[in-house]
Amino acid sequence: MSDKMKNLIVRSITGVIFVAAVVTCFLRPEAMILLFALITGLTVWEYTGIVNNIENVTVNRFLATVAGVYLFFGVAGFCSGIVPSAVFIPYLLTVVYMFISELYTKAPNPINNWAYTMLSQMYIALPLSMLNVLAFRGTADGVVYTSLLPLSVFIFLWTNDTGAYLSGSLFGKHKLFPRVSPGKSWEGSIGGGILVIVVAALIGMYENSDMHTGNAEVSLNIAQWIGMGLVVVFFGTWGDLVESLFKRTIGIKDSGNILPGHGGMLDRFDSSLMAIPAAVIYLYTLTLM
Repeated sequence: MSDKMKNLIVRSITGVIFVAAVVTCFLRPEAMILLFALITGLTVWEYTGIVNNIENVTVNRFLATVAGVYLFFGVAGFCSGIVPSAVFIPYLLTVVYMFISELYTKAPNPINNWAYTMLSQMYIALPLSMLNVLAFRGTADGVVYTSLLPLSVFIFLWTNDTGAYLSGSLFGKHKLFPRVSPGKSWEGSIGGGILVIVVAALIGMYENSDMHTGNAEVSLNIAQWIGMGLVVVFFGTWGDLVESLFKRTIGIKDSGNILPGHGGMLDRFDSSLMAIPAAVIYLYTLTLM
């Protein structure tokens, strides 16, 4: 068996396990919280390991990772109504400590340390924590958990990746952003977007049909589901490009190797780091209209 075939098999097995884990975790709020808290920790740990290889950069990996995981649990507890807003006080104290500690480390460039440390929280921990905003919805009867909204973000991202790959392979001629990601084409992006529109319409039709017996608090019509799909596509693509720029700037190909055949955690969740906050903003915008 050739190395290419072996790599394809490993990549396929990893992909199936990954998708199955993400999909099934949304069946229970506890499973979702635990899995994505773990994902947050692994991603922040991976990121801090990458930036610590940069000259004159020293990030406290342990503290940054613990802070990111705590933020996820804190947002989960607050959004689910289990804990009050005071849960964020330890996190804020940790952020203050990460600034003050640089006064005593005698680092050659403390500004770099501050910047890369805060980026771990703003770029990774905060966006992933926003999954809880999608999952827990306030109603007249209290806070309820819905799996459809957070899961749909990943469904749209996976659909876009599939459509973009197929369309780009068949018709791709015009580069989307050659300076950052030469493999992406306009034709692929358009193909992925069209497929997402179809899937979003199907989800909207199902959610508004008599067959759907899930939580009624989602309450998006078909047009609004299509709008959410397009928002996820646009910002997911930008998220992918942002991570590509990050890796290109630092000079690495993959962010890690924790996922055989798929690279690292940042490689796997780059699109969602922009798509999740965008979906939250979109849904809150709908409530204001």
